Parts: sequence; structure tokens; C-alpha cells
Amino acid sequence: MNNPPKQKGSRPTPGPGGRTPLRGHPKESPQVRLSKTLSWILRHGAKSEGLSMRPDGYVRVSDLLASPRFSSPTQLDLAALQRIVESDSKQRYMLIKAPNEAAPMADEVWWIRANQGHSLKEVKLDLKPILSAADIPMAVHGTTKTAWESISVQGLSRRTRNHIHLAQGVPEDGVISGMRKLSQVLIYIDVQKALDAGIPFFISENGVVLTEGDGSGFLSPKYFLRVEDRDGKPIPSWPISSTRTQSGSVVVPSQVS
Repeated sequence: MNNPPKQKGSRPTPGPGGRTPLRGHPKESPQVRLSKTLSWILRHGAKSEGLSMRPDGYVRVSDLLASPRFSSPTQLDLAALQRIVESDSKQRYMLIKAPNEAAPMADEVWWIRANQGHSLKEVKLDLKPILSAADIPMAVHGTTKTAWESISVQGLSRRTRNHIHLAQGVPEDGVISGMRKLSQVLIYIDVQKALDAGIPFFISENGVVLTEGDGSGFLSPKYFLRVEDRDGKPIPSWPISSTRTQSGSVVVPSQVS
């Protein structure tokens, strides 16, 4: 008999010994699956895992390690958690030692949070506001050719997350946060135009440019400065052409009316 489909957002069925399985594919390394599980809990799943999260996104490490996801001591302890945070190439996490709010006079305890990417609406990160386009070198969003078909019409959407994510450069320039390495289409944002229209932008602890977009959670195509493929060639369906010089800089002609 076929198993009933899982409900979206439901907990996975516990594995052998009653342990809740880690996220990710079984063929992936334990380290990758641990990191994926940690990222999911801190960005999206703390409430469903029964974990208390502060308004600034921090979860008490002792509570996290006691989660059914990490019930086996061999899966995750403080030392292993520190290694994950330190070795994460995208600097996704912040691990701090701070007072325990329940017992402020007691010894400090460890707290951890994701630096960005949350869908939990009650999380309000303390983010640095961008006041001018001059505050950052650029803001660019990487996506796929398939996704671009809808983005070119409706704009970028924050979807279920709290923010739209933008990078301050491209992977070839050494940028590690805010964009997937395999992005096929690069959307450069006219940050100043959007700021002038009242759309706020922020920088996360790991250098990702974040915006909530407009009141509907979108960043309209009218705020797209130019759109290119990974080789710097203009996307044919976009009415902005640009050429890349030998030094790698980009010259952008005026927009086609």
C-alpha cells in the first residue's frame, strides 16, 4: 500500500530508535546534512521544532542540541557546532556567548542564529540600513533562466522569506554570500532609484543586501538597472544593453524607451 503524502511543514517520521532524521539527501555527508538541518531550523523551523527563539533570531544552543534532530551525542555537540559555524563558506551563522535572559545573574550561555534568510515573521534582525547606493559596490540577484521568465514581468519576490536577497558582487569576484554559484541570470538593481521611491535596503552580518520590497513584497522590474548572463552578455528579452570592457567594468547605455 502506498504511503500517504507528507503534509507541507509537517515533521518527518522519526527514524530508527525514534530519532528525527536530518534534512538533506541520505547520500550527502553527515556534515552537509547537519548544516542543512541547522540552517532550516534557524531560518524556518524553530517553532515547529518546539524551540524558543528571541525576536533577534537567537536560539539557546543548549535547547538546540537537545532537539530530537540532534538527540544522539555523536551527531552534534558544542564543539561540532562551532566547527560548522567557523567553516561555513557563506558565513550563515552567528554564535555568541551572552547572558541567559531567564537567569541574568547566572553564567553566560551560548546562543546561535542565522544571519539572514528567515521566513519566521516574528524575527526582526538588527540590520544595518543602506542610506545611499554609494554605501555598497552593487546589488545583484542571481537566478535561473526559467525563473527569469516570471521575474522579468512581476519583479523579484521575497516569497515566504522576510527579505529579497542580493549580493554585493558576483562569484567570479570572490563574493560568497547572497548568490548561488550556479546562477544563470544576473539582475543588477538600481538601489538609489529604489531608495528614492521609499524601498528600504539593509546589510546582514555576512554582507548580504536585503530588502523587503514594496508593500506586496516585490522589487519591480523598473528598479532593474541591467540584466546579463554569466558572461556579461545582455539578456535578449530585457531592454537594457550593456558591454563589458577589457578591464571587466560595465558600460551601460541609456535604457531603450
